[in-house]
Amino acid sequence: MPAGSAFLFGASSMVGWSMYLGRGDTSVVPFVNSQSRIDQVDRGIDLDDELAVAQLFRDEPAPDLIVHCAGICDVETCETSPEFAYSVNVDGTAILVDHAPPHTRIVYLSSDHVFSGDTGPYREDSPTDPVSTYGKTRVAAEKLVLRRPNSLVVRAGLWIGPSANGKLGHLDWLRYRHRRNLPMTVVADEARSAVWASDASRRVWELARSSITGVRHVVAERVVARPELARYLDARFEIGASIAVHTRRDRRVPHLGTMELQTIYDDDFARPLPSVVDHAVA
Repeated sequence: MPAGSAFLFGASSMVGWSMYLGRGDTSVVPFVNSQSRIDQVDRGIDLDDELAVAQLFRDEPAPDLIVHCAGICDVETCETSPEFAYSVNVDGTAILVDHAPPHTRIVYLSSDHVFSGDTGPYREDSPTDPVSTYGKTRVAAEKLVLRRPNSLVVRAGLWIGPSANGKLGHLDWLRYRHRRNLPMTVVADEARSAVWASDASRRVWELARSSITGVRHVVAERVVARPELARYLDARFEIGASIAVHTRRDRRVPHLGTMELQTIYDDDFARPLPSVVDHAVA
C-alpha cells in the first residue's frame, strides 16, 4: 500500500480535480498540461513530451503512487482529430509507463467509453467494444497500464461535482451554458452510472491505496438516463436551464447507449455508490 507521496496527472480534468479535492491526508503533487492554468496548480507537463517526462522522474523524488487522470476526454475533439487523441491518450500513457520508477504504483482513471452501451451490462471481464475514437484510445491506454506490475485500471461513469474551470462535467456544463444563454442538448437514449464526484473520488483513493491490481469498476446503484439527470440537476441546483433532447442518431459524433457498469467482485470496494438522482451529495 502506498504510504508516501503521490503524483496526480490531469488535475484540471473533471475526474482529476475531484481526485485532488478528495485527496484527504495523501501528500499529492498535482500536474496539469502545459496549456492549462488553475490557481491551485502551477506545475504543467505534457505526458506525450517524452523528454519532459523523463526529466521529471530524474529530477524529482520518486513517488510511491501515480494517479493518471490526464487525457483528451472530449468525444468530438477525438473524432475530428484522432491523431491528436492517440498522441495524448495513448502515446502519453506509454511514455508515463516507460519512465515511471519501477516501484511506483500506477492507477489509471479510464472510462465507461471502452464499451458501447449496446451490449451491456458490463463487468470487468466483459469484452470492450468502443464506438468512438475516444473509447478506442482508452482501451489502448488500459492495455499499456495493465502490462506493468502493481497497476490498476479504474472505470467509472459520470462524476457529478465541481470542475476546476467551472465548465467541465455535467453540472458545471449546465451552469456555464445557462449563464451564457447557450443551447443545451442531452441524448435521450443514453443512460449512465452517475455518481457524486465526492463519493467516486473517495472510492478511487481507497482503491489506489490498496494493493489491488487489474481492472475495477466504480458501480452505481442504478443507471440514469441523461434527460432525467439533467432535469434533476437543473431543479436541485436551481439553474433554470432550457434543455433540448436528441437521440443518438441525431448527434454528429458517437454516443453511448445504456452504460450499466457491474462488477465481478464482492468486497467493500464493489459496493454500489449512491445514484446522484436518488441521494443528496455527501
